[in-house]
Amino acid sequence: MFTKVLISDDLGSINQGVLSVLDNLGINNVQQVQYCDDAYLKIKRAILDEAPYDLLITDLSFKADHREQKYPSGEDLIRALKQEHPELKIIAYSVEDRLQKVRLLMNTYHTDAYVCKGRHGLVELEKAIQLVYDNKNYLSPQVAQAISHKTDLEINDYDIELVKLLSNGLSQEDISIHLKDNNISPSSLSSVEKRLNKLRIQFKANNAIHLVAIVKDLGLI
Repeated sequence: MFTKVLISDDLGSINQGVLSVLDNLGINNVQQVQYCDDAYLKIKRAILDEAPYDLLITDLSFKADHREQKYPSGEDLIRALKQEHPELKIIAYSVEDRLQKVRLLMNTYHTDAYVCKGRHGLVELEKAIQLVYDNKNYLSPQVAQAISHKTDLEINDYDIELVKLLSNGLSQEDISIHLKDNNISPSSLSSVEKRLNKLRIQFKANNAIHLVAIVKDLGLI
């Protein structure tokens, strides 16, 4: 079992629950931080001291305060650490349950497990720790479909942005203007129309409102 664990979460009450799970697993060498920058520095320091952490458990959302952060979110922290130290095991423990976010963390950043905070969160976290220790992945049941082949939809960040703007009441012409103003391409009206039409066909949506509803139900926005 893991012998040295770091918890990164700005809510002390959540940390207590995680500590109880680790204690049940016989893991006693546990340290806690409330800022992602501190987590990054501790992990780097431990590697230099030849006493690296085996596991990082981190939230994704951290409340901003007076302290400027290089890594303001758990997502930023995970991306940096997995690029520099891919051998480090990382479990994301978050209330975030949008499938697009889960897919990004699991498929692109190679997070080892994704556990949703909630009624069964601590039970799932204990299971995740055991599986990750055995070099396996884990996802909470409510987000497991994020990496299922059945929902491996051809949709990217650009598509998500289009549907978000659509859900905010913008017309296709307004979306085109917004994209141009923010230097997002392609931004022409014809490109926006073609892409939204392709998404409607892909998701079998009857119209724009139906498309937004489907994408929301899938947890993509």
